[in-house]
Amino acid sequence: MAELSDGRRVVAARVRAVPESGAANAALVALVAAALKVPKRDVELVAGATSRVKTLHVAGDPAALAEMLRKATETA
Repeated sequence: MAELSDGRRVVAARVRAVPESGAANAALVALVAAALKVPKRDVELVAGATSRVKTLHVAGDPAALAEMLRKATETA
């Protein structure tokens, strides 16, 4: 977890894919899907396609996703 200068708390992630033709966004979706143990089709980039700060929507049970996110961020 990280905090932006405006106070928003975010999950920080890095991918090796270059930001060309959506490759980095696709890599981020795959990374989040793997970390939350959901299919890639359940993770959608909803804002920030060309920005460093992105908003993702993850479909699924909110309680289960929150637990997976907690586990993923505490081991990072």
